[in-house]
Amino acid sequence: MEVRQLRYLVAVADERHFTRAAAREHIAQPALSQQIRRLEEQVGLALVERTTRSVALTEAGELLVARARRILNELDAAQAELEALNGVQIGHVTVGVLHTMGPVDVSLALARFRDLHPGVELTVREQSSEELAEMLRVDELDLAFLSVTERVESHGLGLHQLVSEELVLLLSLEHRLAGRRRVRMAELAGEEFISYREGSRLRELLLAAGRSAGFEPRVTLESNESERIRRLVGRDLGVAILPRSDAERQGAEVAVAALVEPALTRDITLAWREGRRHAPAALAFLDLARETFSEGPAAPRAAPGRPSRAPGGSGRRR
Repeated sequence: MEVRQLRYLVAVADERHFTRAAAREHIAQPALSQQIRRLEEQVGLALVERTTRSVALTEAGELLVARARRILNELDAAQAELEALNGVQIGHVTVGVLHTMGPVDVSLALARFRDLHPGVELTVREQSSEELAEMLRVDELDLAFLSVTERVESHGLGLHQLVSEELVLLLSLEHRLAGRRRVRMAELAGEEFISYREGSRLRELLLAAGRSAGFEPRVTLESNESERIRRLVGRDLGVAILPRSDAERQGAEVAVAALVEPALTRDITLAWREGRRHAPAALAFLDLARETFSEGPAAPRAAPGRPSRAPGGSGRRR
């Protein structure tokens, strides 16, 4: 099998569409389809299930794509290292971010990185923490800013916490609890909640807090935008729990109260797949993000020749 065939297969897996995959790889769609068929002939198995409306991978296709991602990432990293002997000059970094980043202004890191390394292409993908963690595991992302859950923490990711932020309660100005400085979670039993969609860390924390207080929170409205959630709360359509930095920004007029019994916090953590050999551009972005956002000292680095929690291992070029 050829490297280009693996790239085409990965593009099909990502796009789930032959025409979009061909456009991404800058070739004609019939040529891409032909290469996929040749790859299937070489391995002796169907890799792609084709219908008139959609494209799906077979079990063999999923297995090969997982391996292909790592092969291609190793090749890209090797090429980037050879081309970057005199510094980080070219490359591509794909960064995952949460829907709400609280006090972490990712645009600042992106702008600083672009100023330092104008030849490096940047891509940003926005998803929930669980989705970002899975994308790291299959090498769809180089790095991600996510919030740690029990499932994220135990599955082969390097983690470096940047900030931890209090979550607070948002109420309409007409709400019966408006004006209170502190509200116990148990006092919210029976309320209608506005929250992020299922799979988000904030939704997970809301449900866990309600259950610890003896009730199941009823989410009646969903949004992935903090400002929209604030506007919905301001219209008295429900109550919400958001990071304090999002709750106190200028915008819709709402009442904000500290949440107690339990008090809640949400972290923003920089994550990567442990064991992956990252290209110099990704390592440079990791260092810059630590410098820009870390509340405390940067994560320790191993001495040369010893394992490191930082992606890329020991012996990094600077």
